[in-house]
Amino acid sequence: MSSAPLKRWRLGPMPDPAIVRGLTYDRCPEAGAIILAQRGITDPAAAATFFRPRLDQLHDPFLMAGMKEAVERIERALGENERIMVYGDYDVDGTTAVTLVYSFLLRFTGNITFYIPDRYAEGYGISFQGIDVAAAEKVTLIIALDCGIKAVEKVAYANERGIDFIICDHHRPGDTLPEAVAILDPKRDDCPYPFKELSGCGIGFKLMQGLAQHNDMPFDDLEPLLDLVAVSTACDIVPVNGENRILTHFGLKRLNNEPRHGFRAMMNMANVKKRLGITDLVFAIGPRINAAGRVEHGRQAVELLLAHDPQQAAEMGNRVDGNNMHRQELDRNMTEDALGHFDDDARLRAAWSTVVFDPTWHKGVVGIVASRLVDKYYRPTVVLTESGGKAVGSARSVKGFDVYEAVSACSDLLEQFGGHMYAAGLTMPLENVDAFKARFEEAVRATIKEEQRTPVEEIDLELTLDTIDDGLLSILKHMAPYGPGNMRPVFLTRGVVDSGSARLVGEHHLKMRLLHPSSPKRSFDAIAFKQAQWLDLARSGEPFSVLYAIEENEWQGRTTVQLNIKDIKPGVSELLVNELPGAIGSLAEVSGSQRSDGRSV
Repeated sequence: MSSAPLKRWRLGPMPDPAIVRGLTYDRCPEAGAIILAQRGITDPAAAATFFRPRLDQLHDPFLMAGMKEAVERIERALGENERIMVYGDYDVDGTTAVTLVYSFLLRFTGNITFYIPDRYAEGYGISFQGIDVAAAEKVTLIIALDCGIKAVEKVAYANERGIDFIICDHHRPGDTLPEAVAILDPKRDDCPYPFKELSGCGIGFKLMQGLAQHNDMPFDDLEPLLDLVAVSTACDIVPVNGENRILTHFGLKRLNNEPRHGFRAMMNMANVKKRLGITDLVFAIGPRINAAGRVEHGRQAVELLLAHDPQQAAEMGNRVDGNNMHRQELDRNMTEDALGHFDDDARLRAAWSTVVFDPTWHKGVVGIVASRLVDKYYRPTVVLTESGGKAVGSARSVKGFDVYEAVSACSDLLEQFGGHMYAAGLTMPLENVDAFKARFEEAVRATIKEEQRTPVEEIDLELTLDTIDDGLLSILKHMAPYGPGNMRPVFLTRGVVDSGSARLVGEHHLKMRLLHPSSPKRSFDAIAFKQAQWLDLARSGEPFSVLYAIEENEWQGRTTVQLNIKDIKPGVSELLVNELPGAIGSLAEVSGSQRSDGRSV
């Protein structure tokens, strides 16, 4: 069976040495200054802003196109006691957004309800069924969150029934916008809002910020909502820079210091005892919220997040946790089935894309399985199943390739689609599946670059182990929260050996203690998840090179430095690294030393 090619290692661009010198001081060693400069932080003032986010750095919500109209319409609804429906998607972003807007509006009115569409009966986004429910309940204003930007027909249907729409979305608009009272989406071509990468929940927060600002309410009234924004930002994989960094920084503070009962219940279920970081939100909190919509109904997640009583939250958390365990079982079985398609189909093995279809697969897990196949084969991937007499599914991509555009190239075969650069959802007639496979393959072959077909580990800097000191550790700690747009730095060290402690933890994880022969007294614990194949190399005593992130590991009340190994290659040769023009070779390069051929080393 074919599998993903070996990873390329690529060193990042070299920053201007003058900028690095300007950022280097007692508490920021040269290695830290290089990393900051690589991320566009070029002077001490910018570094101070980066390290110390402040809530007063958030943008004025009224810079967003449609904000004035949206706030005025909500004010009118509140003043006239109109019934309001808060409508959101069934994933983490949608359910956190609904929780945020619904709970804040409860301060102003009791004439309010919320609605999460059924993933299986209604599908993604605004549904005719949801609008019918709103009409039956005499709703006159729907606030749609994390969906609606392409719902032209649905919004027109609502308008005919006397229902106005405010749309808060962060997906790409289509050629025609719905006839809504207001559309808040920074990705609109005519939207001057300075930051374009808010989550759907983040846009819902900006709407509530606008409402609060209009009513001269203090920001303290909004701060309890930031935990929801942090979870949505982490789990929807939007960049954790700019305004998102500020929102996530303070949201994590809230989660760690005063978590709402629903989050506390999920933390207990996941056995999270330490301070939460982005990774915990993505792998412990997010899957449990998503499992409600995947296995039963997304409404459960909102009810859990709204819980006012810890006992009630614990009971609801148990149900959500059970859904998550069921989701994990579905995930394992479907992934195994999907991998079997490669055994049976030579054309699929030779393709540049992956499209697999099975009418028996569970609709709620197709996106997860698509991600698993990308991890395995490193191709743009679509996983399809049958639901409601249609083929429905999810697309996932590889780094740098716009899968949304590839899906768009097949739009005449589709009834509905939407998404981002790296993920999309789609629906088509069953008879179009084979044609879609061929067209999607054509689109991928026509647009993917050769280098995008090989997984790449991006390296921030080459270090020696004795460079890892308290100053660098402090800088790395204060660079959090990490995520897209501010990934945890990855370092390269060549010529390390194991001290003699190499062993497997479980069946697949390699535990080592690494040192460099030139500094045998300086060693670090290291863990290489799912890299058991390197055990013999580690035990051989031969030198090898490692890519790693530097992390703190908490165990039995002790905190130690641990290297989280991303990849291993035998040997120490410079040929291990696919160096780009001007790539960093080492700290010495930025300091200005030269190789015999004139290039920095």
